[in-house]
Amino acid sequence: MESVTKKRGAAFAIDLAISTAVTFSIEKLLRKKVKSEAVHALITPTLVMWSLEYAQLKTSGSTVGYQALGLSLENETGGKPTSKQIVKRMAYRDFISSFDYLKDRRGFQLEAGTLMPHDRYSGTIVKEAECSCKPCK
Repeated sequence: MESVTKKRGAAFAIDLAISTAVTFSIEKLLRKKVKSEAVHALITPTLVMWSLEYAQLKTSGSTVGYQALGLSLENETGGKPTSKQIVKRMAYRDFISSFDYLKDRRGFQLEAGTLMPHDRYSGTIVKEAECSCKPCK
């Protein structure tokens, strides 16, 4: 497995851990008002994960996990991803890709590294961030 692919997996795990901690905090508040378990099991975790990811990607082009592992998300021209690209990327990764995979398993190709199906769909690419410390410049 390529180095960037491993880093992407680890970054996602970090972001998921942060999202889970925030979700637990929010659920304590919501449990008093919302009694539906479906909301707590499906909607709240998804909204929290997407909100955190969107806010981080929109402001800095990376999430906490990406920053910790030296990765950044860019659009295909090298700039910051647009709001539309971020939403398309999250929607494809979390929902649409499952249907694409079930429709055509052999045609669903995962490319190691910087370009995965949700990146291809949204027009984004994950790159190793350039170091900004003095010795590297």
